[in-house]
Amino acid sequence: MRQVMGLINLHEDDRYIQELTGNRPLAAVPFGGKYRVIDFLLSNMVNSGLNNVGILMPEKYRSLLDHLRSGKEWDLARKRDGLFILPPASERYSRAHRGNVEHLFQQLDYLSCVRRDYVLIGESHFVYNMNYQALFAQHLRTGADVTLLYKEMETAQTVVPGAIRLNFAEGSDRIAGMEISPWRSESRNLCMNIALLSKSLFLDLVNQAMSRGGGDFATDCLAANLNQLMIRGLRFDGCAARISTVNEYYRYNMELLKPEASAALFHPQRPIYTKVKDSAPTKYQDAAEVSDSMVANGCFLEGCVKNSMLFRAVKVQRQAQVSHSIIMQKTTVGEGAVLEYVICDKDVVITPGRVLKGDPNYPLVIRKGTVI
Repeated sequence: MRQVMGLINLHEDDRYIQELTGNRPLAAVPFGGKYRVIDFLLSNMVNSGLNNVGILMPEKYRSLLDHLRSGKEWDLARKRDGLFILPPASERYSRAHRGNVEHLFQQLDYLSCVRRDYVLIGESHFVYNMNYQALFAQHLRTGADVTLLYKEMETAQTVVPGAIRLNFAEGSDRIAGMEISPWRSESRNLCMNIALLSKSLFLDLVNQAMSRGGGDFATDCLAANLNQLMIRGLRFDGCAARISTVNEYYRYNMELLKPEASAALFHPQRPIYTKVKDSAPTKYQDAAEVSDSMVANGCFLEGCVKNSMLFRAVKVQRQAQVSHSIIMQKTTVGEGAVLEYVICDKDVVITPGRVLKGDPNYPLVIRKGTVI
């Protein structure tokens, strides 16, 4: 796939997960014990052989710059090609901002200069593990103008705004309709917001959408041209999670506590790369009780932890109880405190004796840096 450039669009809808994105973009939200959401899409591209990846940055992208740095962990710190950070639209664009097409349009100089024939454009809020060579092979074999990746859901369920459902022509993989942000849909085919197309077509679509006042790539570049373009779909049969609400974030992290779910996402031949932090192993004191949990390195545990996910450098003090919870980096759970169905963001301090309980469907979220 040396002919393909990667493009990660981080102008994503985070309205339903703002408790975790108040000071960071969705792509920078911690996930899976030691990763960030963006690690999965970026690792997929690198594992597929892409060595030129551009990232369209959203607002509040300081934490992403700190995480990505030069791209060394993904082998993208190179003299030629490598990782390219593309800042958000300038002030004069942002005043009239209507969608992500304007951000793409502002980067046309960069896109035009990249010596690649194809563009693989995706968004980070789908978490999965895949080699895109199968997508590229089908795109070439079928002669499609655009190939979209999709996941067939078990049921046609209510979806949150931003989801895209695909309808196919009967007996074909050609996409005949796209339902964008439907409240209810009969289609079980959920678009995974990743598209492969030629660079020349991509540039034409962005220019056309801008000239017509369009703002959204899916709506004004793809759905608006369904009759003019041959847009096909490739079904993804692996484990995939769409992270767009607090409930989805909590549920998919808890799923990773199951060995079969974790094995499906973390494939030994397709590793997920992340920023390396050299910290000591977790220290378990004699009084510590830990079961059915995922614990990252650098933690100090004296209390009881059950069915929970602990990120790096978490402290659980004596007689504290943590169950069915997600505890992010450098959080301290004080002596005798009780946490159940709770999501603690980074640097939270739970003082001794506090009792915090949420619900499996509505976990309690403690914002970054809070002291309770």
